[in-house]
Amino acid sequence: MTMSGPRIITVANQKGGVGKTTTAINLATALAAIGERVLIVDLDPQGNASTGLGIDRRDRTVSSYDVLTGVLDIDAAALPTAVPGLSIVPSTLDLLGIEMEISSAPDRVLRLRNALRRSAERSGAFSYVLIDCPPSLNLLTLNSMAAADSVLVPLQCEFFALEGLSQLLETVEQVRGSINPRLTIQGIVLTMFDGRNNLANQVVQDVRSHMGDKVYETVIPRNVRVSEAPSYGKPAILYDLKCSGSQAYLQLASEVIRRERRLRAA
Repeated sequence: MTMSGPRIITVANQKGGVGKTTTAINLATALAAIGERVLIVDLDPQGNASTGLGIDRRDRTVSSYDVLTGVLDIDAAALPTAVPGLSIVPSTLDLLGIEMEISSAPDRVLRLRNALRRSAERSGAFSYVLIDCPPSLNLLTLNSMAAADSVLVPLQCEFFALEGLSQLLETVEQVRGSINPRLTIQGIVLTMFDGRNNLANQVVQDVRSHMGDKVYETVIPRNVRVSEAPSYGKPAILYDLKCSGSQAYLQLASEVIRRERRLRAA
């Protein structure tokens, strides 16, 4: 990692409904709350991160599609959010056509990396960039992994969790071997945990025994307030700071920062 550029973390899981976007926007909010200058790049055509941060679809006149097609640079596509210190490059449904648009370009998997590097050299506006990926392993996900320093994996506490994880880890290894040798696993965060469920407790044990200290100590509980927050266009941390889910995301942010400091010191 170069100290002059932002730390780039991609939040990825090819499985949907695991709390990926919720993790991205609440982690970004927590980082901004402690004084970091944070950018979210929404690479999911569904645009849930953009919606969850209050960016109305009618206001998305610029998007990550414009960045990947080379029409706009990162700084021109970034919009401020209601969270001080947090900006977002929003997503639109145009992203559904990106594979056809750039598939023949020799730099097709490097579009986001190159755009982020130009932004860092020109303005250095951000200390952290979080990339919210679509729930699939496609050209958008490859762009995010090619650009990132590390991958943060939200993992739902359910029966097939480890099966999906192994596929994602294989993809990370392939990207590291062919495109981005510096890519690491930042950590695995267990989400949607219900302590009353014996299976959920077993999944936590299994993931920890397989992945060791790659798994964050913080576990994100199932929480109604966290589920409600996106419909109000707010991160859970702004919607209800005191709920168990918000408190867990604040703890997760502390863990992420501790890991980042160790990586910087290494």
